[in-house]
Amino acid sequence: MQPRLKTGIWVQALIRRCTVEAVPAVVVRKGFEDAGAVLLKINGLEGHCYILAAGSDLDGNRIWRRATGPGLVAETAADDYIAREAGRDPDLWVIEIEDRALRHFLDDPVIDS
Repeated sequence: MQPRLKTGIWVQALIRRCTVEAVPAVVVRKGFEDAGAVLLKINGLEGHCYILAAGSDLDGNRIWRRATGPGLVAETAADDYIAREAGRDPDLWVIEIEDRALRHFLDDPVIDS
C-alpha cells in the first residue's frame, strides 16, 4: 500500500497540473482536507461529460473508475450523480476539469465501472 497525500494537497497538485496545461480546473465542492473522497467531473464543454471516482485496487493502489459508465453522459446526469454522492458523503471533494479533449490529467489507472 502506497502512502497517501492529504486530499487537499493532492487536489491542489491536480489543479496546478491542469493550469500548467492551460486547462481550467476548479474545486466545485470542498471536502475533508485530510482524507475526503474525490470525484472528478471531466467536462467537454458541449453538454457532455463523465465522472471519475477515486478508489483502490486489491493492493491498496489508487485507481479511478468511470462512475457514469464507459461513455459520455449529459451534464445534467453527471450533476445529478454528484448531488446524490454529496448527499451521502459530507466529506466529498468535487473537482471540475473543463477540457474539450476530455483529458483527466491523472497518472493512476482509469477503469470502466
